[in-house]
Amino acid sequence: MDEASVPTAVASSEQSSELLGYPPEARLLIINCDDFGMYPAINAAVIESIEEGIATSCSLMVPCPGTPQAMKLLSQRPQIPFGIHLTLVCEMPAIPWGPLLDRERVPSLLDPAGELFSPTPADRATLLSQARLDEIELEFRAQIDAVADAELTPTHLDFHCLADGGRDDILDLTVVLAAEYGLAVRIWLEPGRQAMRSRRLPVTDNDFLDSFSLDIEGKAARYAQLLRDLPAGLNEWAVHPSLGDKESRTVDGGWLVRRTDYEFLISPQAREVLQQEDITVVDYRTIQQVWSKTVSP
Repeated sequence: MDEASVPTAVASSEQSSELLGYPPEARLLIINCDDFGMYPAINAAVIESIEEGIATSCSLMVPCPGTPQAMKLLSQRPQIPFGIHLTLVCEMPAIPWGPLLDRERVPSLLDPAGELFSPTPADRATLLSQARLDEIELEFRAQIDAVADAELTPTHLDFHCLADGGRDDILDLTVVLAAEYGLAVRIWLEPGRQAMRSRRLPVTDNDFLDSFSLDIEGKAARYAQLLRDLPAGLNEWAVHPSLGDKESRTVDGGWLVRRTDYEFLISPQAREVLQQEDITVVDYRTIQQVWSKTVSP
């Protein structure tokens, strides 16, 4: 998973929260469940974390084996905002997935065995060194169009295990695709944030949190403290809930990270701290509205 530091405030003359119509002192938080569609225990936990817990949205991995079920769940729940977790890697040998397109159309995205690379640092570096932008565009469009073909309406694009796409040209391509499809983009590394701010596009004001960067031991207390310390402006957490059932433990080495995320998201403590701290939870529908008005196709 992408490494991330614990959120801290950053200086900015105009915060994204202000672009969204909130006062400078407001504390906004997106709690987005990544990896929706990976496998059934994730799908169930994501839905519960949004409907019964504090999560506000999710991101769908279109090539994964649990995606048909995830799409059905979304079609039954049009009120749940979701993005597309653009996927160029596969870290689950027990439940592998490949590109959505035929492999002969996207050979530069594949390893020597003809499969998607794993998200290890070495494999990511190899992928990013050889991946052709035209083939990335073909695969990204296929993933976005598959969602449209299912008559589902996403709010944003983000990336699975590739922070801001991993390359400047990939991020630029994704911003162009977002404009074409009327979506926002999750951008959390500082160069991209600065570029989007110069265009008056809302992105996280403060350091982004990926739940895989937190220790499992004492995680609930750490989450509660992070909420109490949440800085003013727009913040975003990428969380990864799963039920952590027997099947999960068989296929997913990160199941305990996901299980502990799930436990906190649905806990009474999480909701209580949000209320005590007067934190406003938002989702990408709010961000999408500004992006779609500001960025022309």
